[in-house]
Amino acid sequence: MTMSPSFDRDDARQRLADHYNEIARLAGGLAHEIKNPLSTIRLNMELLAEDFRESESARDRRALKRVDTMQRECQRLQDLLDEFLKYTRIRRLDLKPSDLNEQVGQLLDFFRPKAAQAKIELIEYLAQGLPTVLLDEEAFRGALINLVINAEQAMPDGGQLVIRTYSTADGVGLDLIDSGGGMNDETMDRIFQTFYSTKPGGSGLGLPTVRRIVEAHGGSIDVQSAIGRGTQFTIRLPVPARLPGDGTRATG
Repeated sequence: MTMSPSFDRDDARQRLADHYNEIARLAGGLAHEIKNPLSTIRLNMELLAEDFRESESARDRRALKRVDTMQRECQRLQDLLDEFLKYTRIRRLDLKPSDLNEQVGQLLDFFRPKAAQAKIELIEYLAQGLPTVLLDEEAFRGALINLVINAEQAMPDGGQLVIRTYSTADGVGLDLIDSGGGMNDETMDRIFQTFYSTKPGGSGLGLPTVRRIVEAHGGSIDVQSAIGRGTQFTIRLPVPARLPGDGTRATG
């Protein structure tokens, strides 16, 4: 019996997915194993710092500076492991009918005080009557927060952040446009690669995690940017033909 080409492709894709899931599971387990001795190191570094902090000798003050450096590096490693675990975490999304504008509104309420402090003007264009989409609200909110923080860091002297929602041919769209310094073509090509970062001390996992979350929702994310002209991230989400437990098409 000869297998059809489409069956072979589906089988190959499933084997690749299974292989990826196994690697992700092992990597996540390894990260957890690293966190345990790291916690012990951090605790002992703190105890050591307390001992040296009470001393006035030049030798102990020099030692304290070295301990402080070790503590900073341990914290950086802890942050990297936390980001890595977020990226590799395999879980089933808890998708529920959601209003995209409501999610964006909650994000803006959260970010507004920080935006005012950073001299960032928030400009909203939220289309009315958007169709309902299926979201894991916690995961999706985390992705949006990551994008907003990324925009804030791109505008250290303040600027504008435009957030707009709209209907598309097969779903809904969301744009986040900042007036920051923008990116060159090389950076844009690599922005979603794991461990790639242009920020000192950056994990290079924030935007890849955002893309994983969006794609897990059946959506896509794109970026457009130019040096001196800012950056635009665009998320597109599909609208389900029918909502779970509801025999009607989602209309918002």
